[in-house]
Formats: sequence, structure tokens, C-alpha cells
Amino acid sequence: MESDRFEGPSADEQVSRHLYLEHDGKLLLVDADGNGPQKPVRGRESKDGWLLRLPTEAEATAMGIPWTVKRTNRFRLGDAWHEVTHAVPDIEWPKEWAWKDNVISDSAVHPVVRDSVYRTLHRIVAKVVLRNPSGEVLLQKVKRGFFTGHWSLPGGFVDYGEHPREGAARELAEELGLDLCLSDPSGETGEVRDGEDRHIVQERIFTAEGINFVSFSYLVDVEDGLEFTLKPDEIEDARWFSLADAMARAASLFDLDAMRMLTEE
Repeated sequence: MESDRFEGPSADEQVSRHLYLEHDGKLLLVDADGNGPQKPVRGRESKDGWLLRLPTEAEATAMGIPWTVKRTNRFRLGDAWHEVTHAVPDIEWPKEWAWKDNVISDSAVHPVVRDSVYRTLHRIVAKVVLRNPSGEVLLQKVKRGFFTGHWSLPGGFVDYGEHPREGAARELAEELGLDLCLSDPSGETGEVRDGEDRHIVQERIFTAEGINFVSFSYLVDVEDGLEFTLKPDEIEDARWFSLADAMARAASLFDLDAMRMLTEE
């Protein structure tokens, strides 16, 4: 995530600019001539290419729509660079605008729209801070993914329909062969599990491309003598480090904050 290097367009490359206006799930789309609002048709197979797109700032201004800018994303599709300004329209809920969930299944919607909607969807990550009685923290060195060759906390992406606590436990089992049950005194997963609940939720967008990550990190205290079975195609090594050493080695900003915040007494 954070370690990805973002390379923008060169000085002689053109950048197409778009305005992404979303209000409670409703998205402003226009046709090729800038007329809007327009609505997608789910399941449509367009023989004439794209018919609907995001407006420009000038087109939205001409419609009398004020907005407040949240952030600007810049990404490449094929050989073309695009800059998309994400903003909140300062208007009442726009009933006649498009539901953003409907743009995905309409091939007449410009790829920049679909890609921009894709970037607004949160990527959910579950991580675990394993701490032994000496106060040491377990880090693993991964063979693939965002942090190849670097040390990180155990964890990964949460599966569809999976609670982050369950995702964290699954990742421990898959990556390290550990069968650990995370406490859940509030019964968030549907089953009350006694124990102290120490976790944090973090959110960050790390690069100009605008992919949004949310990380659920859980502190789990374990006894000495914990044995690991490393997943051979994914985990190169796993070791215990002092907290200071672990924080010096960890590649992820999520991991650094999780170790610091969850181990504070």
C-alpha cells in the first residue's frame, strides 16, 4: 500500500480532467455533449461505445451546482492520464442523479466513471499485533503482495462477507498455521468471546491514485513457545522483535500506528 511508488504524467503528456460529484450514493453523469443529469442502464451492452461520462467543472458550474472539493485523484487508463476531482455537491439530495452502484454494469458508461467508482470502495484489511510475555511483537517477511521482502504484521485483505475479526484469525491460520481465537466480548461476529478487546480502526489514502484502505488491527497476547508453520508460497520468515525494533523494521504505516497505539499502557 504505502510502499507503492506513484509516477505521474510527464511534462509533455496531456491530462483529461473530470469532476466526480457524489451525494449519498447519487452520482452526476452527463452525455457526450455535457447534458445531464443522465442515468445508466444496468446490463446494457453498448454497440456505440460510451454514452455517459463525468462532467467537467465548467459543465457542473453551468448547471448551477456548487461543490466542496475533497481530494483529487490522478491515474492512467491505457495511454491516457486522467485527473478526477472528488467533491461533495452543496445541494439537496439529487433524486434524478445516477445511483453509483448502477454504473458498473452499463458498458455505455465511460471507463473513467467506473474506475473512479471503484476507487471510492474501501479496501478492508485485518492485522494482528501478536505480543509475547516479554513484550516482543511478531513480524513476518512476505514473499508477495504490497510488502514483498519487507517485515509486516500478520494479516491481509478481508474476504467478502467476512468480519474483520474473522479475517484476522483466518490470516493467522493461513500464513502462520496458528489457531487463535480473537476475543469478542461484544459479540460483533455473532458469538460472545470473553477477553480484553483491544483494537483500532485506521483509514488512509496513500498515493495520488486514490485507493482507500481501512485497517482493523487487533492486539492478541500469547504465551511463550508459540510455534509457527509458515505458508511456503507467501511467508519467508517470522520472528519476535522488541517493540522498538519491530517499529523500526515495519514497512507499513498502518503497522507502525497499530503497534504504537495498541501497546500503550
